[in-house]
Amino acid sequence: MPIYNAPIQDMKFILNDVFNAADFWQKNEQLAHVDSDTVNMILEEMSKFAKNTLLPINRSGDEEGAQYLGEGKVKTPTGFKAAFDEYAQGGWIGLGGDPNHGGQGMPKMVTMLAEEMVFTANQSFALYPNLSGGACMCIYNAGSEEQKQTYLEKIYSGEWTGTMCLTEPHAGTDLGIIKTKAVPNEDGSYSITGTKIFITAGEHDLADNIIHLVLAKTPDAPAGSKGISLFIVPKFHVNADGSLGERNAVSCGSIEHKMGIKASATCVMNFDGAKGFMVGAENTGLASMFIMMNYERLTMGLQGIGGAELAYQNATAYTLDRIQGRADSGIQEPNKAADPIVFHADVRRMLLNAKTISEASRCFAMYVAKELDTNKYTDDDAARKAADDRVALLTPVAKAFLTDRGLEASIDAQQCFGGHGYIREWGMEQIVRDTRISQIYEGTNGIQSLDLLGRKVVKNGGAFVTTYVQEMRDFANNMNADHAIKQAILTSADKLEDLTKAVVAAAAVNKDEINGCAVDYLQAFGYVSFAYMFGLMVEAANGKEGDFYTNKAKLADYYVGRMLPRLDAHIAMVKATSQPITAFDRDYFAATIA
Repeated sequence: MPIYNAPIQDMKFILNDVFNAADFWQKNEQLAHVDSDTVNMILEEMSKFAKNTLLPINRSGDEEGAQYLGEGKVKTPTGFKAAFDEYAQGGWIGLGGDPNHGGQGMPKMVTMLAEEMVFTANQSFALYPNLSGGACMCIYNAGSEEQKQTYLEKIYSGEWTGTMCLTEPHAGTDLGIIKTKAVPNEDGSYSITGTKIFITAGEHDLADNIIHLVLAKTPDAPAGSKGISLFIVPKFHVNADGSLGERNAVSCGSIEHKMGIKASATCVMNFDGAKGFMVGAENTGLASMFIMMNYERLTMGLQGIGGAELAYQNATAYTLDRIQGRADSGIQEPNKAADPIVFHADVRRMLLNAKTISEASRCFAMYVAKELDTNKYTDDDAARKAADDRVALLTPVAKAFLTDRGLEASIDAQQCFGGHGYIREWGMEQIVRDTRISQIYEGTNGIQSLDLLGRKVVKNGGAFVTTYVQEMRDFANNMNADHAIKQAILTSADKLEDLTKAVVAAAAVNKDEINGCAVDYLQAFGYVSFAYMFGLMVEAANGKEGDFYTNKAKLADYYVGRMLPRLDAHIAMVKATSQPITAFDRDYFAATIA
């Protein structure tokens, strides 16, 4: 069975040494209740739950899968109900929730580490409570006081769960063309009619009720995304006293048969005049839903980290034991016929790729989490605005770059097993299959790239990038550590600034430039950001004794020499303009398959 030991020391290093979390919390009145001892206990307890409860049902859940039983009923795999109950009773669903409604009020800097451990141990399981947290966030920020009182505590406790119902058979990213209708009733409710697809945890047997957050259009709504409203549609009606009433007219028509995350129920949901209640004002549904999207997209990045971390740990264990051939540097095990494959340089390359990705990704996710916490909790309007801008810039990078690199790390780790990595016995092929979805949902990574370059860069003339680049320069110029990462940050920052100026100028002449080079621009942006993250880690480790800290500098050396050079390739591809792409029209592709 695959192994998983949560990297608690790395997590504490990022939290305490790199980002000085305790000082950040104590300087913020709304976070003064958070202390390091409590956080350490949270991390230790989650590491036990992830290892002892979630990991053992990861493979069995994949093999059994979520099952559609007919008549709208879905059964989760054996062990999932017990694990969910334990998770809920431990208070994990409401870890970051409002204490006034039964939550524990932990900042994102803490909850992201707990979420990472859950995603690492069992990606399918993680998706059930994850959507509940997102639903609560949406209701908390956009819902009425009555809605908060009715739903939040029940969802935080795990008695009920939540979903997001956005996608329709004909409308994926283009939500402006959704067909789901919301017709007003005399009692102030709405009758919701339509079909939603790809609804994670839309139906299951884990909780007594499921609270669907549904995007729909009222009869006189404006065209496009401006006419979208948001509705709460419970599976069972909720009586005035909080008890459950009759079944609502919402049901699961089927579940998807997927490449991965097979234990997660991905449902087709049919709303047949179901009673719903508007959240926020009419035609503000998309804005209300996007309140939670920055958090959800960072969470998808955590799924990428989880895949990388689990794959790395299992590949490392395998390469330490697997005997195959003699190392290039000579006999390492003279009393054996061959050496452990970890002595082979190319195997170490693949392991180091995965380890580099895991550590840099975690640091980047924590950086974004701190900005989210600043935006949410600070009383300083200028600091809030700066954090909001930074989150807007980095969210698509957190989602896309971390999941791209997470799959890369998973595949490299799988490769370390040779043929054994392709069969089910070792669990590596499941990691690859499960991690693959993270690049697709919550907006494909191509869409994230367009969001970054179009909305967050070109639209404001690169202003957000300018402040980010200047922060990197200021940090590097004030580093105490004598390490090559300092110059790497400065050089990379210059390259990103120059690239941004070139793209902004090109887009002013030809809008197709954004579409043609967005993915490579995001990749370039990600590699520059990882250089910054390694700089933060090297500086935090500087002067501290022990192999743990020394190895931070060594891993940064590896990044500078073996991974950061990819930056230049992506810059070259961005500067190649969209012409090599647009030279091939629709007729070309049609002819190639005729």
